[in-house]
Parts: sequence; C-alpha cells; structure tokens
Amino acid sequence: MNKHAGGSQLETIAMVSRVTWIGLWLNLALAAFKIMAGTAGHSRAVVADGIHSLSDLVTDVVVLVGVRFWSAPADEEHPHGHQRMETMVTVVIGLLLAGAAVGIAWDAIAAMGRESAHRRGAVAFGAAVLSIVVKEGLYRWTLRAARKARSSALEANAWHHRTDALSSIPAAAAVGLAWFVPAWGVADLAGALVVAVFILYAAWNICRPALEALMDKGADETTRAELEQVVCSVSGVKDVHSLRTRFMGNSLQVDMHIKVDGRITVDEGHAVALAVEDALYALGPHIHDVLVHVDPWLPEQAPRAGADGEKHQV
Repeated sequence: MNKHAGGSQLETIAMVSRVTWIGLWLNLALAAFKIMAGTAGHSRAVVADGIHSLSDLVTDVVVLVGVRFWSAPADEEHPHGHQRMETMVTVVIGLLLAGAAVGIAWDAIAAMGRESAHRRGAVAFGAAVLSIVVKEGLYRWTLRAARKARSSALEANAWHHRTDALSSIPAAAAVGLAWFVPAWGVADLAGALVVAVFILYAAWNICRPALEALMDKGADETTRAELEQVVCSVSGVKDVHSLRTRFMGNSLQVDMHIKVDGRITVDEGHAVALAVEDALYALGPHIHDVLVHVDPWLPEQAPRAGADGEKHQV
C-alpha cells in the first residue's frame, strides 16, 4: 500500500464530512423553500426542482456514511482496502438521480392533459432564480474540495449540485413564461420535462466511469506511458513489460514485470524492485498499490542494430 498517503486519510475524511454536512443543510433549506414556493405559485416545474434538491439530501447522507467505510485501512478480509466502496457509492448517487428524473418526467407527462388554469406566482420564479445562485456556488466549492481530497463520490455530489443549478434555469424560464403569459401554462410542464432530461444526463455521466471502474478498467494511455517512463528511469531497470493498472476507488493499483541484469544477486534485484515501488509511490496518493515481478536480463538480449539501422530486441 502507498505509505505516503496514509497520513492525510483523517484530514480527507474530515474535509469530505464538513463539506457534505454544509451542503446537506443548504439543500434541506433550499428544497423546502422551492417546494413551498412552487406550491404557492402553482408551478410544477419549481416543485419538481425542489424534489430534485431533496434527492440531494439522500446523496449527502450516502456520502457521509460511505466515507467512513471506504477510508478504512486494509484488513485480512479486504487486503486491497475498501476503496471500491466509494465507487459503489458513486453508482448509487447516479441511480438515485436517474430515479428522480424518471419520477419528475412521469408526473409532468401525466399532468399534460389536465393543465391547471392557475396563474404562476412571482414567488415561484424567485425561488428558481435563488436556486441557480446558491447551487452553482455550492457546486464550485464542493468540486474544489473533492479534487483536493481526490474523492470521486464527493465530486459526484458536486455535480449533483451543478445539475440542480442547471435544472433551475429551464424551471425559471418556464415559470417566468407561464407567469407573464398565463395561457402558456403548459410551458411550466415542459420546463419540468427539461429538468428531468438534465438530471438523467448527469446521472449517466456519474454512473458510467464508476461502472467502468467496477469492471476493472485501467488507466488511460497517457498515464500508462508516464508510469513506464518513471519505471525505466530507475537505476538497474533494463526493460519494463506487462504493465497493468486498475482503479481501486479513485486510486490506481499497478503491477508489472521489470528486467534487471541476470548476473546480479537476488538481493540486488530485490533492491531494484523496491526502488521502482518507491518511485511510483512518490508520484502521489493516486498510486494505491504496486506489485513488481523481476525477470532476468542477459547481455545477449541487448538491442542490436539491424541492416536497416534500427535497433531490434533479440
């Protein structure tokens, strides 16, 4: 395990918890205000937007509970740690968002044929505008904390705040139109449908990378090339091959084969492998675990120049 990352674990838990608790209380207040304002102003789009904010409360609780589990150290039953719990929490957040989107869309479609003649109130419009300002600010603050803590679940929660802000834009536009032109009350229902589409798109963007991680998707080509470059720069390494990566939460597990001079002692080859591990761990906390297999390299395996002037491996 990465011995350089252990010291900041408690700080990470504290940061994630603090940011999420503040977001939870703001979500609760904003959701209550939007639902009341939407009801008083006869706006289904604003009520739907308030329900979306209520769904944020669920994801806040999921993150607050989950961070205690995925930050736990490795044990005998979980020798690779508990980071996959964070990935699973991220999927749960995405699925909850998708469920909220389907519910909002169903309600709006069902109401199309029985649209109320009530005039939309200014309070509903004001609630939607206030939501845009508050949730966009909360998104930016939470995202900065998520990237500092390298937490995919907290970043997913930040994007949940952003979708709440974005979904309030069509809600504000729809209720504003229905407010000024009562005959166009159906615009309010259309706004609720647009809100649902925004939420569903965000749910897909949250779930897709988390599901890929659960399927052991590895790092991208650029990251693998960086890892190979670091390994090859270690003194004593003649070659690196069979380099594999997979995500454990938001961190990488890396294993590879390196070639060292076949004439050196086992102790010397082991020292080279340890140097490779240290070099990779020094890249930062995103390297979770490193496994190095040592292969012998002999002088006759050195690249030699061919007739075309290029070097070839024997």
